[in-house]
Amino acid sequence: MRSFLTRAISCSGNTGPGYSDPCGSLKIFSQSLVYSYSGFGKLATLDTPEMAKALEDLMAAAKEAKRMLSGSTEYGGKMKELGFPPQFGSIAHAPFDIISDFLRGTVGAMLDMYRMPDRLLEAAETIYPFMLQNGLGAKRNGIPRVFMPLHKGIDSFMSPDQFKTFYWPTLKRLILALIDVGLNPFVFWEGDCTSRLELIGDIPRGKAVYMFEATNIFKAKEILGDVVCIRGNVPLSILLAGTPDDVKGYCKKLIDGVGKGGGFIVDASTNLDDAKPENLRAMIEFTREYGQY
Repeated sequence: MRSFLTRAISCSGNTGPGYSDPCGSLKIFSQSLVYSYSGFGKLATLDTPEMAKALEDLMAAAKEAKRMLSGSTEYGGKMKELGFPPQFGSIAHAPFDIISDFLRGTVGAMLDMYRMPDRLLEAAETIYPFMLQNGLGAKRNGIPRVFMPLHKGIDSFMSPDQFKTFYWPTLKRLILALIDVGLNPFVFWEGDCTSRLELIGDIPRGKAVYMFEATNIFKAKEILGDVVCIRGNVPLSILLAGTPDDVKGYCKKLIDGVGKGGGFIVDASTNLDDAKPENLRAMIEFTREYGQY
């Protein structure tokens, strides 16, 4: 509920030609703040068709979420029976991403770096312990891998100096804390973070996996190959629009360059939803045949 309210309030001031309100029926929450002695009057305003519609939509979303989670749990159980254990035991995010993805928005967080840097750093510190608790769920679940999808620390969102100041300190501390308790961070560097490769290698050797989407993965191998296991990055464009031979050619290039000496997992650059089945099959089968040491 809190995230829905935050989105409704943060979006309520955006208007103009071509603007599409992402809040939909939930925008009504931004007009229904209940507090202090005005509580009874404000509470009465909730008895409106707009509020009823918003609550109906929330319940519909809740039912769909429950259906999705039930299906995911059932699928995970079947895969485990077949000998494929769950890939991750928990999910954690960089504190800055929580701020920019869910609270302040991308524009707000980027402006905060200039207008109120101290408060932005304070917010990241406040969020850090919650992210740590999320990550520690992997230990409680008995699955030592923590999935960490990253968004706003890449080259196209902030400068190297901003990365060092606002993004990396709390993220690095989170990675180190998870490693200290025996967990393995699986860090998915979405986008291009080639300029950060030297810095993000400052973690214990052999304790984490770094997956790269658009980063120069061959340069990543040169800089990080003796620090982390590298994973990626067959482009989705090839898996979607290419041929099996195109896929095999790219996989060969990856295995020859990044797989040299081990420490590499061939994978798609991102989600496989739109990949052709024959191309996915080519990636898996070619890797099994050619990726031998």
